[in-house]
Amino acid sequence: MHLPLPDDRPHLSQVVPSMLAALGVDGFANTLGLPTVARACVLLVDGLGWELLAEHADCAPVLTELVKRPLRVGFPSTTAAGVAAIGTGVASGEHGMAGYTFEVPGAGVLNALRWTSHVDGSNLLGVLVPEEAQPLATTFERAAKAGVTTSVVNYAQFKRSGLTRAVQRGGQYVGVRAFGDLAAQTLRVLEAKPSFCYAYHSELDMLGHVYGPGSTAWRMQLRQVDRLVESIVENLPPGAMLAVVADHGMVTVEDALDVEATPELLEGVRAIGGEVRARHVYTEDGAQADVLAAWRAVIGERAWILSRDEAIAAGWFGPRVNDWVRPRIGDVVAAARDRFGMKLEMAEAVESSLIGQHGSLTTAEQHVPLALAFS
Repeated sequence: MHLPLPDDRPHLSQVVPSMLAALGVDGFANTLGLPTVARACVLLVDGLGWELLAEHADCAPVLTELVKRPLRVGFPSTTAAGVAAIGTGVASGEHGMAGYTFEVPGAGVLNALRWTSHVDGSNLLGVLVPEEAQPLATTFERAAKAGVTTSVVNYAQFKRSGLTRAVQRGGQYVGVRAFGDLAAQTLRVLEAKPSFCYAYHSELDMLGHVYGPGSTAWRMQLRQVDRLVESIVENLPPGAMLAVVADHGMVTVEDALDVEATPELLEGVRAIGGEVRARHVYTEDGAQADVLAAWRAVIGERAWILSRDEAIAAGWFGPRVNDWVRPRIGDVVAAARDRFGMKLEMAEAVESSLIGQHGSLTTAEQHVPLALAFS
């Protein structure tokens, strides 16, 4: 089976370091070759894949006109990892947000978006301190330390969330509730000079999950996203740069296997993390080889299935994997091919019911747009 390897496209983690270098902040490399500016903002549109945008360009004329090149998001192609790449400037093997859910020694399987136990839903803020779970200095902390007015413009309910504390600490948090104040507050914080802000929009991803990417509801939402981008671009203050990116693309799952209903896939397994398109499988002591063989035998060519060491060596988690991150990666890692999915119908009833999914290594999930606007 052909093994997917990282391509030569720039990684999502290069965007903010390049923007901060363009702002004149020392210690960052401008690998994207961005021009010098006085103000910079990255707007992350959750779930906006490069291939989806190209296919539905008629719904997003402004974004399509601004698009410069595709980026790759790395593995897993999921929100926690993508947001962390923006917030740290490194890939998942270094920042440690290794999936939608993943095991952290001493804390169990963490749902990184909710910062709760994936087993019983209990809050893990008191067990797993976010600043310790992701100990690297964030891009926001480094920008603020350099004297740049630094802001995170995001939904109000996420202000004190574990993921915010882990990967977005250091920026002034500006809570918003809808498109209108997302645009207005983004423009307001950019009035400072020098300034850097991160803004986030989630609803395109949500509708892609529920109705499917490319569905009528998804296309209508893409039109609204395009209007949001247009509103910001038209009102950028002088010397400002806007970079619109995404954390992953999305596919429609058409062939799904219920792992919990397949005994061969559970033998020797003590925990399962990840999501439908990308699984971390944690094994009992001494069972890794048998579990790896069983998953390969049952699933076959519907997924790329590697041991932890094989996945790391293949560069799935980036060029470097920190020692404290390694245990978070499954003893066996499974990345779905084509339109396949690995569901946990009982443990993940809501997630298993969704039409659109992401997390794996296909180009539809990996490639996202880099759209740039300047004033």
